[in-house]
Amino acid sequence: MDPCPFVRVLVGNLALRMPVAPPAAGAGAGVHPFPSPCYCKIRLGKMPGQTAPAPLVPSDAGSGEQTPSGALAAAFHLSKADLEWFARKPSLFSPSRGAAALKVSVYAGRKGSTCGVSSGRLLGKATISLDLKGAEAKPAVLHSGWISVGKGKGKAAAELSLTVRAEPDPRFVFEFDGEPDDLRRPAAAAQAAEGKERKGWSVTVHDLSGSPVALASMVTPFVASPGTDRVSRSNPGAWLILRPAGDGAWEPWGRLECWRERGGAGSSDSLGYRFDLLVPGVDHSVPIADATIVASKGGKFALDLTSAQPLSRGGTPGEGRCSKPTVEVGVAHVGCAEDAAAFVALAAAVDLSMDACRLFSHKLRKELSHLRSDVLR
Repeated sequence: MDPCPFVRVLVGNLALRMPVAPPAAGAGAGVHPFPSPCYCKIRLGKMPGQTAPAPLVPSDAGSGEQTPSGALAAAFHLSKADLEWFARKPSLFSPSRGAAALKVSVYAGRKGSTCGVSSGRLLGKATISLDLKGAEAKPAVLHSGWISVGKGKGKAAAELSLTVRAEPDPRFVFEFDGEPDDLRRPAAAAQAAEGKERKGWSVTVHDLSGSPVALASMVTPFVASPGTDRVSRSNPGAWLILRPAGDGAWEPWGRLECWRERGGAGSSDSLGYRFDLLVPGVDHSVPIADATIVASKGGKFALDLTSAQPLSRGGTPGEGRCSKPTVEVGVAHVGCAEDAAAFVALAAAVDLSMDACRLFSHKLRKELSHLRSDVLR
């Protein structure tokens, strides 16, 4: 099968240059007005915003003396549909549609919020237009240098240095129980049983010839913590993701642990998950991901985002809903069918964990309420 076109937009090398307050009469050098940490909120089009620290550099550095942090600040992953959305002309009903715009807001203070209100103080904003034409075919630097992020009356503007580049990121895309034009459906079978504890679930992924190429097996039951009706982080359920080892044997590839995180005031519970890679010949696992997904709405999970080269991205629709999870696997990480199948099995395990972590006071959806062989197809 052919990969689907994706583009990765990377923002990095942040550096913030602030104007220096003039010294008082008879005083020495000027005083930097923002000794506290600063950070940026970065947004691309309709995609969720991301936050990153903005290191301060000396204000007397020249424009050619950029001292960037070198760190990746944000990574946006654009599908073919996203690229087409940006390529369309704005209309009366969609005025925001059009050329991709990277919006950056700079704040003074530490990241976070107090009583739902952002704790940082807005210093300024800037917008950078990005030309993504041809980005799915070859890498390009879309911006590099200093930009003004606003000014007040009688004050010089703060300046932000950043680098924005776009890179092709082709991926194989799989979807359960659906066949859009550019997708191939992996064959899979699952078994589920419900009792006083949720245990014995498994998912087997087959290639198009019918041969099993990956397996997700629930090795630790999902049980409620004493005195509660929820699976807690202190006693999570667990899956092993396995790959064929030859002669009908299987070898472990990864371990997934899941639990239910209690939501705070005004927020819903979440599915907590932790994934470790099991490397042959190594006596310890390699931590890859530790995050949450909102239980009521579902969402996406991703692996190895810190390197801006996700091993896999998957989605789940939320607890109690009929699932059609989608799996995206970077071409660079697929050398054979077993490679892709392992990620598909992992995505299925995360999706089923949304149900396995459902409160025990609530019933499972009917597809999982009794033994069936067509839960995932």
